[in-house]
Amino acid sequence: MSVPVRLRSQSKYEFYAHAVRLRKEITKLLLRDLGIKKLIRNIRIKTEGMEPQDKELLLGVMEKYELTVFPGEYPLWLIEKIRDSIWDILRDMHINITRAYSIWATNDTEAKERRLCQDRAIADCESLLQEMQLAIDVLPVDAEKYMRYVDMIEREIALLKGWRKADNKKNKEMGKKPQGKG
Repeated sequence: MSVPVRLRSQSKYEFYAHAVRLRKEITKLLLRDLGIKKLIRNIRIKTEGMEPQDKELLLGVMEKYELTVFPGEYPLWLIEKIRDSIWDILRDMHINITRAYSIWATNDTEAKERRLCQDRAIADCESLLQEMQLAIDVLPVDAEKYMRYVDMIEREIALLKGWRKADNKKNKEMGKKPQGKG
């Protein structure tokens, strides 16, 4: 018999599973040029269905003028900079969560290191929000479409803070235990 969703407790690993979902979803957004395009960018020129002379003409013009990318309404360098920044922040967030999770604190030093990684993961989420705000401000994107990502990031922050709070409680209890000689 399964437990209804509304009665289930939150998994203690939800912060990790949600971070993986967040990274996947934002990566899909990056593939669509931060939401400017509806579909994932495709750098190949589709020539199927073209008449042979049109295909030959198009490919000839592209070769003659060394065209590999057609300019859009926005500077490509800006898209690349923001995309790279968001990609790096997502990677750092995931690394910090993994590092924090891999430390099983048995002493004060390990507890501090784990806490530092958790703090960095939260800071990465905040940086991600700032980069997305920049994209909304300078690119022709619909801010409403970004709200689902903002909500996901804010949920990740809440999950990470909950994890950190649970660790604080555990670390307080660890500090009260008498240390044996060994």
